[in-house]
Amino acid sequence: MTAMSYHKTVNVLQGVCQPAPSPFERSEWFALLADAGLDPLVVLASDDEGSAALALTETGHRIEPLRHWYSFTWRQLAPEGPGGDAMLTEIARQLRSRSHRVTLWPVPDEDGSATRLDAAFRKAGWSVTRKQCDYNHVLPVKGRSFAQYWESRAGRMRTTLKRKAKKVDVEILTRFDADVWASYEEIYSESWKPAEDRPDLLRRFAEEEGAAGRIRLGIARHEGVPVAAQFWTVENGQAYIHKLAHLESHKPLSAGTTLTAALFEHVIDVDRVDLVDFGTGNDPYKADWMEEVRPRFEIDCLDLRQTRSWPELAKRKLRPLAQRFRQG
Repeated sequence: MTAMSYHKTVNVLQGVCQPAPSPFERSEWFALLADAGLDPLVVLASDDEGSAALALTETGHRIEPLRHWYSFTWRQLAPEGPGGDAMLTEIARQLRSRSHRVTLWPVPDEDGSATRLDAAFRKAGWSVTRKQCDYNHVLPVKGRSFAQYWESRAGRMRTTLKRKAKKVDVEILTRFDADVWASYEEIYSESWKPAEDRPDLLRRFAEEEGAAGRIRLGIARHEGVPVAAQFWTVENGQAYIHKLAHLESHKPLSAGTTLTAALFEHVIDVDRVDLVDFGTGNDPYKADWMEEVRPRFEIDCLDLRQTRSWPELAKRKLRPLAQRFRQG
């Protein structure tokens, strides 16, 4: 028999579905989000064979993932197989008594997560729509050295690096460094990037990753002045590119290209990763470095027994008609 419980603390996630498939499913990550002011709603299912959970938050008008836009992914925490699927279905069934709507994103499906969640909520009686909501650019290394990978890049990139690399000095740290992080924050504030709402959250994450030996913190300097900085992490054979920025005032140096190439070389030749993950977003420059694009999905669930669902249901029905009308 499956035991169900709701929790307002993320401590219960310790040990659920370990090891975590990415940094964004670890209990430490959810603890950072809770400390940053997000209000957790953890739904936990347990039976004799194990536990499954969804880390969620209630927004007032629906239930959403416990996540931040720093998160590359959000997925279920459940063991593989029929037992895990049954617990996910029971969680989905219980959520019908909690809200009329559950919207989950950005869910990957290369591991079957989106398919499992879609199936669980449908089986529990929800009306479910699933659509692509984002893109994830990745590089499968496929056993190549950096030199072999770099030879496959566009000629203009290789020419840029050859001409500009000597104009900046690159340093890559495998520990957290407060001075280098301060330089990163200063560069970011003067770059083309939009202002961040919780830079303190990212710093705490970087400090934890540094303490665990997973951080790869890169900085490029021109005549001693920091002009580009990047924050990567490495774990379980994967490298994650979290943040990168360069000074627009020094754009002709192409310091960002030089620094990115140096970090690629480090994670490929030193860390020996199998995959480099450039996070979410379909920025054109990501395609210069990466070779595959994976979809990220939104799974929107309505409980049609509840009248609060009907306005959104009507929008779902009318949306295709409106699209056909606009297309002529």
